[in-house]
Amino acid sequence: VQLVESGGGLVQPGGSLRLSCAASGFTFSVYAMSWFRQAPGQERELVAAITSAGGSTNYADAVKGRFTVSRDNAKKTVYLQMNSLKPEDTAGYYCNARYGVNDHWGQGTQVTVSS
Repeated sequence: VQLVESGGGLVQPGGSLRLSCAASGFTFSVYAMSWFRQAPGQERELVAAITSAGGSTNYADAVKGRFTVSRDNAKKTVYLQMNSLKPEDTAGYYCNARYGVNDHWGQGTQVTVSS
């Protein structure tokens, strides 16, 4: 089982980034996928989630209207499009896959929003 995040980096306030999480080693299409983030000294928090078929999504209040989660089951990849980024979005971003008791995490990708 592997989840590999990519797409993080340094961006100015107001900018955009698109994170990707490529999955392997499990039946991606049956798993709900989520993005979490964790800033230094803070607890890990849910950012966005999407159901297995992609029919339903939900977002943390802090990112509603700015972030969009999507998935491509054929490519076994989940995405997080982040627009209008703010300094408070700075954190490590982690991909999570969940199906029943099965729960998998990626290693994370760093997003830094700074001028």
